[in-house]
Amino acid sequence: METRKRIYYIFILLATALTACTGISAQSFTLTGRVVDEENNPIELATVACVEQGKVSITNLRGNFTITLKSTDSVVVRFSMIGYSTRKRVFKKPSGKLNIEMRLPSMSALGEVVVTEKRRQTTATQQLDVKDMKDTPSATGNAVEDMIQQQAGVSTHNELSSQYNVRGGSFDENSVYINNVEIYRPLLIRSGQQEGLSIINSNMVESIGFSTGGFESKYGDKMSSALDIKYKKPKAFEANIATSMLGASAYLGYGNKKLSMTHGIRYKTNRYLLGSLDTKGEYRPNFLDYQTYISYIPNKRWNIDFIGNISENHYNFKPTDRETSFGTMENVKTFKVYFDGKEKDIFRTLFGTVGLTYNISDSTKVALIASAFHTKEQETYDIQGQYWLNDTQEDANIGVGTYMEHARNYLSANMKSIKLIASHQTKHHFIEGALTYKLENVDENSREYEMRDSSGYSIPHNPNRLDLIYSLTSNNKIKSNRLEGYIQDTYRFSTGLDKQTYYTLNYGMRFSRWSYNKELIVSPRASLAIIPAFNQDITFRFATGLYYQAPFFKELRDTTTINGKTQVILNRNIKSQRSIHFVAAFDYRFKMKERPYKFTAEAYYKLMHNLIPYNVNNVKITYYGQNISNGYATGIDFKLYGEFVPGTDSWVTFSLMSTKQKLGNIWIPMPTDQRYAVNLHFTDYFPGTDRWKMTLRLAFADGLPFGPPHRGLEYQNFRAPAYKRADIGMSYRALNNDDRKKKTAFKNIWLGIDCLNLFGISNINSYYWVTDVTNQQYAVPNYLTGRQINGSVIMEF
Repeated sequence: METRKRIYYIFILLATALTACTGISAQSFTLTGRVVDEENNPIELATVACVEQGKVSITNLRGNFTITLKSTDSVVVRFSMIGYSTRKRVFKKPSGKLNIEMRLPSMSALGEVVVTEKRRQTTATQQLDVKDMKDTPSATGNAVEDMIQQQAGVSTHNELSSQYNVRGGSFDENSVYINNVEIYRPLLIRSGQQEGLSIINSNMVESIGFSTGGFESKYGDKMSSALDIKYKKPKAFEANIATSMLGASAYLGYGNKKLSMTHGIRYKTNRYLLGSLDTKGEYRPNFLDYQTYISYIPNKRWNIDFIGNISENHYNFKPTDRETSFGTMENVKTFKVYFDGKEKDIFRTLFGTVGLTYNISDSTKVALIASAFHTKEQETYDIQGQYWLNDTQEDANIGVGTYMEHARNYLSANMKSIKLIASHQTKHHFIEGALTYKLENVDENSREYEMRDSSGYSIPHNPNRLDLIYSLTSNNKIKSNRLEGYIQDTYRFSTGLDKQTYYTLNYGMRFSRWSYNKELIVSPRASLAIIPAFNQDITFRFATGLYYQAPFFKELRDTTTINGKTQVILNRNIKSQRSIHFVAAFDYRFKMKERPYKFTAEAYYKLMHNLIPYNVNNVKITYYGQNISNGYATGIDFKLYGEFVPGTDSWVTFSLMSTKQKLGNIWIPMPTDQRYAVNLHFTDYFPGTDRWKMTLRLAFADGLPFGPPHRGLEYQNFRAPAYKRADIGMSYRALNNDDRKKKTAFKNIWLGIDCLNLFGISNINSYYWVTDVTNQQYAVPNYLTGRQINGSVIMEF
């Protein structure tokens, strides 16, 4: 009997242990699968999450994922990605291994979508949200550049210009791409008010990628930043018309399974805005451009793309008078000028690309892109001014004089290129390479001089002859070719079983050879992003690389002054400027009051050699024409982005920076040494309604170094006051017909009113120097625009 009892107890214990083991094995299951879009294309970096269990997985380049979860009666898994509708799948008592394919509809197919996840940044290029540039108060009308200027590490001190500085770099150090083709800007632009419309038509933009340093090898030979624009391919009819006191635009888009096209025409006149400047007169600026993007897909293997742009910019100006007050409360000076003469500038540009893409397989494709850019520029002016400099405290005239400015500057340029791109995608790798051949042809003929008669004698004073304070002659041509290429790999992998750590390693190399100076440059670059297992809302990013600023026409211009006359020659011995980037970044995604936020901090150090020093006056950059300097730039950028108000995106940035160069044996600040900057972009709805929307833009940035004109950087011992500006815009949604419930041709109608420079702050963008009777010089500030009101109407079809 006792033996039976023992056997019975042993049997019960074994059965219990076996049941427990079975229960343990059934406590978890593995879910694998693939996330695709409506056309069965894989969606990379999509989030697969089980919120109740705190588990998250991310899809790889082929859209595949694996996640291990605990088995319960009901397990809810959420699939999400920015630009797509969020989907959920419920699994009843799952066990073992399960495999599914999840299809996410795109936002364009939905009436209204609430996006709960933002795409993670796993390279040095951040993806900016296109909708953040809409309904934003702007003086330029260039919505993309306006948004770029508000990013961390980016600065601008001129609301009339679309150009920007990035982490101590000049305007020329920023590369811009549209659909894999690098674009050019006019070369003779010297002031923001001459600038017309940016070549980027914001109505046609689908995605915006922007990097402030440490960017991938596929982006060209520039030292500071890379802006990557992709134009959209609409799947149905869409259109809008917009008009305001600063211009008008019309956009038309259409698409089906084989053909898509977009057309945009824009007109801009900042005549109304320029009327707020100190210099009064007849401003007649007119800027017009037309742009189209056509894509044809005859079958699943072939794709043909065409982009065309025609731009005609005229700037006509007849000044009459000017009165400027400057100085301190205890020492106020007034500067009065009466003008004769006029200025007439013309900038005509043509730009076009043709691309042919062949999809060898679902994971391999080859593209051939041909592009051409032509610009014909004319800058002519003869302006004479008679001025009086007065001391208001003593009611005395301390300076009187006359100056005469003359220019006959003509430039034409033709750039042609052909680019072969190939890419191949595997489970963990995305390999991409390209080879580009460019032909460059620039022809310049320039004559400039300035005469200054101050307090009764000409400057510089010479009793034996009349000398000009400044004269320049330039008659130069350049014909050259450039061979460029790159290869890079994006490798995504993970480690760990239950909780995984995700890695994205991008590494590559690019090279370039320029026939003009026979220089070959090679740029290795690498970046690593880590999403740690202990908190998958955190991303660590590191990037480094060797970056070159390949010289172009402006950097070559070496000036030699003999007997007061400046002659421009092209320096064939010029070399590329060089910069080594070190970037360390931290991203943290979190929720507060159930609203998503993202905090980013980036620290950087750029070590620069073979620099070509330059002076900046307004937006005109004049180079020394020789590699005679070394320098550095270091700083840290912070950005907080999220839904400060439900349903809207806002952000605030804060940057600290120091950048210097060694000229001779002296360390001096670079012309773009902006030591601090704060930007705020805030969007809100009026209480109780979503029809009224308000957008506020604030900028507060340190002033830049400056010194007397036509002198070296070592004389820039002064610093301009800080740049402070506030713009506010309010828009009213007069018609909301997104769901087409109303029988009308209109989808939406927006009425807007903007107050530009809300507080009427007098910002400075440059200085004019005058001399009093005691031979003392004064820097008279050239102020930017004052407070102005702008009204607008936008109709969407």
